[in-house]
Amino acid sequence: MNFQKELIKWYKINKRDLPWRNSTDAYVIWLSEIILQQTRVEQGLPYFNKFLENFPTVETFAAATENHVLKLWQGLGYYSRGRNMLFTAKQVIELYQGVFPLNYNELIKLKGIGDYTAAAISSFANNESKAVVDGNVYRVLSRYFGVEKPINSTIGKKMFAELAQNLIVDQDSAIYNQAIMEFGALQCKPKSPLCGSCPLQIDCYALKNNKVDVLPIKLKKVKIRERWFNYLVGVNDTSILTKQRKAGDVWQQLFDFPLIETTGDPFEGIEGFMETVKDYFGEAVKITPITRKKHLLAHQIIFVQFFALDNYIINFNLHPDIKSVKLSDFKALPHPKVIGDFIEMHLQI
Repeated sequence: MNFQKELIKWYKINKRDLPWRNSTDAYVIWLSEIILQQTRVEQGLPYFNKFLENFPTVETFAAATENHVLKLWQGLGYYSRGRNMLFTAKQVIELYQGVFPLNYNELIKLKGIGDYTAAAISSFANNESKAVVDGNVYRVLSRYFGVEKPINSTIGKKMFAELAQNLIVDQDSAIYNQAIMEFGALQCKPKSPLCGSCPLQIDCYALKNNKVDVLPIKLKKVKIRERWFNYLVGVNDTSILTKQRKAGDVWQQLFDFPLIETTGDPFEGIEGFMETVKDYFGEAVKITPITRKKHLLAHQIIFVQFFALDNYIINFNLHPDIKSVKLSDFKALPHPKVIGDFIEMHLQI
């Protein structure tokens, strides 16, 4: 009990003043939890405010278009989260008459809501005794109790889930869950944790056994895939060439430019690359490099190169996925972050 007591004591003194902590509205908590998945609080907070402003209720969210949701989501990455949120909002309207469920067993049925999110919503909104287990919780429990099973292994996940649930018994679930997550985020950080001022240092296994930099243990990640995206930017005074990405790849359903993906740097095989460009845009086409950057995703590194198109023609019947849209309409479409950044830097729209 000393572990829980010290965490809660620390939390009451050190917690950040975050808007969703001032609410027990399951819808508001759901918004914050989904937005903050794979996202730092500092980055996610403006998005939370923006979504709540545009969709103050689950009814208004359910009535939104996918393009509107994805446009608001632009820059957060993992765009399936935004699509799942729209689907979930509609589920709440259809299955629960617009009343967001509070019970873990009902929440877990909704799309995009897993064990962690269901536990977070049910405990924060309804004080249900369900322990959250996220990266912060894994780290605190692994270091303090000396759990050396990999956090991403089947046996490790089961062990941590059981330990976390045992610790929440007889606690104020909402306060305890927020305390242990906040402690992992601010005190027991992944790198350079504040062990010198830690209220748990006396009994911390990792500190006593010089394993702070070792725990938690995680199995090696999958191999990183490298890709080369070469965007062809065709723009005139009133319109621009665009296309909507297909399902089954990164940034699905978002809008970008005509794209030629190569197996390596296009400048190392420029003749072959130019032949492909001419197949799309005619023999007289000219291309000029504009900018290039490296874009990092969870399991991919994408080398992005932008080329300006001149003297181009395109047969839209042969390439029906490419469209010409008004410049004003193009900016309002949802884009991958690399495209949004390019628009801001290089296109006067």
